[in-house]
Amino acid sequence: LRRWLRQRGITHRIARKGVESSQRLGRHRWTVERTMAWLAGCRRLHRRYERKADHLLAFTSIACTLICYRRLAK
Repeated sequence: LRRWLRQRGITHRIARKGVESSQRLGRHRWTVERTMAWLAGCRRLHRRYERKADHLLAFTSIACTLICYRRLAK
């Protein structure tokens, strides 16, 4: 998974005790938690009703599109 992330230009960030401050890590984590909360607001995605991964991915894409649209419409 880390190799795949590196190919996409994304570095992993795991805070280790005494090595890195947890304050910097918190900024990134808050963004991810906020995004997951937005997706959890979509009832269809809150519980996984779909058995096929393709259908779940399609509904996730629709949810992300609606979230972006609502944010841009403000």
